[in-house]
Amino acid sequence: MARAKVTVDKGADGVAVITVDYPPVNAISTEVQNALFRTFTQLHSDQGVKAIVLKGANGKFCGGGDIRGFQKIQEKGFDGEELVVSGFTLMNDVIEGGSKPVVAAIQGFALGGGLELAMACNARITAPDVQLGLVELQLGIIPGLGGTQRLPRLVGLQRAIDMLLASKTLDSKEALKVGLVDDVVAHSDLLAAARKWALDIHEGYRPWHRSLQSIDKIGSLPKALDVLENARAKVKKTYTNVSYPSVLLDVIKEGLVNGAVAGVILEGKACQDLIRTPEAKGLMHVFFAQRSSSRVPGITDRGLIPHPIRKAAVVGGALMGSGIATALALSKIPVILKEVDSKQLDAGIRKIHANLKNRASSGKITEEEARRSIALVKGVLDYEDFYNVDIVIEAVTENIPLKQKIFYELEQACPSHCILATNTSSIDLEVIGANIKSQDRLIGAHFFSPAHVMRLLEIVRTNKTSLQTIVDLLGLSKSLKKVPVVVKSSPGFAVNRVFFPYGMGAHLLADLGVDPYRIDAVIKSFGMPMGPFRMADLGGFQTGILVGKIWLQAYPDRVYASQLMNLMYNDKRLGESSGKGYYNYHGSRKEHPAPELKQYLDRSRKLSGLSPPDKIADITDQEITEMIFFPVINEACRVLEEKVVISSSDLDIASVLGMAFPAYRGGIAFWGDHIGAGYIFSKLLNWTNMYGNFFKPSEALEKCATQKIPLAQLPLQGASRL
Repeated sequence: MARAKVTVDKGADGVAVITVDYPPVNAISTEVQNALFRTFTQLHSDQGVKAIVLKGANGKFCGGGDIRGFQKIQEKGFDGEELVVSGFTLMNDVIEGGSKPVVAAIQGFALGGGLELAMACNARITAPDVQLGLVELQLGIIPGLGGTQRLPRLVGLQRAIDMLLASKTLDSKEALKVGLVDDVVAHSDLLAAARKWALDIHEGYRPWHRSLQSIDKIGSLPKALDVLENARAKVKKTYTNVSYPSVLLDVIKEGLVNGAVAGVILEGKACQDLIRTPEAKGLMHVFFAQRSSSRVPGITDRGLIPHPIRKAAVVGGALMGSGIATALALSKIPVILKEVDSKQLDAGIRKIHANLKNRASSGKITEEEARRSIALVKGVLDYEDFYNVDIVIEAVTENIPLKQKIFYELEQACPSHCILATNTSSIDLEVIGANIKSQDRLIGAHFFSPAHVMRLLEIVRTNKTSLQTIVDLLGLSKSLKKVPVVVKSSPGFAVNRVFFPYGMGAHLLADLGVDPYRIDAVIKSFGMPMGPFRMADLGGFQTGILVGKIWLQAYPDRVYASQLMNLMYNDKRLGESSGKGYYNYHGSRKEHPAPELKQYLDRSRKLSGLSPPDKIADITDQEITEMIFFPVINEACRVLEEKVVISSSDLDIASVLGMAFPAYRGGIAFWGDHIGAGYIFSKLLNWTNMYGNFFKPSEALEKCATQKIPLAQLPLQGASRL
């Protein structure tokens, strides 16, 4: 691991340049803080130094606090090194309040603690295209070096609250416009401009700003408190099960009422307290899981370089295919979209247009970028233009004979180097590619809907997929700004397989007599964006029934096959697309309870034989949550033991990005370890005796429970490898 260095270069002009060099992002570790204190203290007492410029090495100012250090605090109570002085003293007394003016020269980014460091300086000069923001809430904590007090005093209270709650970053131009930085200059001029600005402050030509003392952008106290209370009302609606957004507002209020210094003191204590919360532990785990998923042992450490994808093709222009084509075009990759007839092709092209228009109208891309992207898409009805594509992604319906036919045709039409990828969500790749010879080029590229928005990409390999093909798809995932997870081909792969018990558990509860709308409300309060029945409506019953058959065939020993969805499907209740499913939809996407659902529930409950039809099972909200999610954890143990994924952290990030499992819970396996394998095992065993093998604990979970082994250590010795 790289050692932190803080160096000084004293110029003949009397300006000392401090450089923080701590790869990869110049994070503010305890070691860096101590070095900064010693360096600033020496320079403030040096009679030959008139002013100071602070910068980061390697074109980056500072990426924030040392998150690995935070994790050490979570595990051991400290990060291995004692601070010489507190962050409060360093920022307030030594940097902002020191005897020499300090100017931050910012390149690359100033994020989290990095921006707090810059705001403690007396001025900030940036290069173009710098990103600045306080993003701590993404980690379940708040700024701890004065950010909650300085940002409102620099950009205004309302804007600061909005930035903090959304972890929003500003580019250089935006930051200059709102007063966060003082000037934007060319990269080549940055250091010279910062030196001159620092000298100008020293000579009295420019004001010596101390942001903690500024009050002109705060406004009157009554108005400021009104802004704060409005924000608090929004926080209560938006953030459930977590405390850090409310703590943030409490700390800001302290600074408004009792002064900025009091706010900084409370902020530091609150930040330290939040670091130790389960939410911070979960979010920091997800942070690193996301960054490690693209490093695959035995694959990315072989020295292979991804081949560039210069041209792509997508077969199938429905929801998934048009989304994948949109994602490729947004990444400036020319893409061919193939359909079977003009009507379906036109519909697919219209979907791509709509996707890009929506991105432009929401401000995510410009109108010009949308036009350039759509110009990269070409619609075709045959394979004539496939002769020079580097990758083709099949995205037709989950029909095995159809997919086999398409891959046979693709092998004939595409060049010998072309990657042959399928977007199947559950079918074993060896079945899909049974009729082709080029098994080394066969791979799964499982996008999640909408494909141009959702960030997860499951990369599915068979035993015959070449390492180069995997590396190439990992390279494409980077171009598409996706988070890749490499998985072994098996029914359902990782995400869908782990979560197949999710909907089944909900249906079992409904057949026991629990109100489906109550189930949805409980699961939503747990942190999921919607409950399992609302999700079933969104996905559509045709897909749900088709996938259910796949699970029944693949895992017949542990499937719960409720008849509830089939009963409604037979009456042409197809989900949201038809205007009625578990809910009714009155010409909009807003769901409304369906009074007629009761008749289907009564029939399904009678068919299930689980509970007398007129008896409502006495089940608590906690039991609802556990009966839905503990079978998911159980299946996750099987997936880990079979080495379908490389590590539990891969499964965690996949569950967060693929199924919207609450990130603050750390992912499905991480949350399982938080609950404890012993407790989960005992509950599943009890429900197995009551309700059958759907709940039967896996061997892997039983071993973790009896031997007190964390789920994160699966697979145990002797398990199969990827």
